[in-house]
Amino acid sequence: MKLEKFGALIKANELFDCVVMDFGPLKAKFECERLIKQQIASADSIAANIEEGYGRGSQKEYRHFLIIARGSAQETRGRYGRMKHWLAPEIILQRQALCDEVIAILSKTITTLT
Repeated sequence: MKLEKFGALIKANELFDCVVMDFGPLKAKFECERLIKQQIASADSIAANIEEGYGRGSQKEYRHFLIIARGSAQETRGRYGRMKHWLAPEIILQRQALCDEVIAILSKTITTLT
């Protein structure tokens, strides 16, 4: 499988773009500064860990990095829920659904690599 065609990576990159778009307008809010940095980092971590694990060339290591990526996806999902004070409910639900898709693909892939 080519990495560029891996559904979890495609969706993780889409999610990262959404995070940048959703959180950009909140930069002026002091109380959101740390949350924005953490959300960008956790969303980036999803794709970065998929890529790093794939690049290791070992099925065992790839699986390990996919588990880390799944944790970052769960973190990103959870933080979207806590952003209810600043983001519209429909945005939160859409982004959490995208996180759920990433988590599901990663979970299935992790199971197949066992």
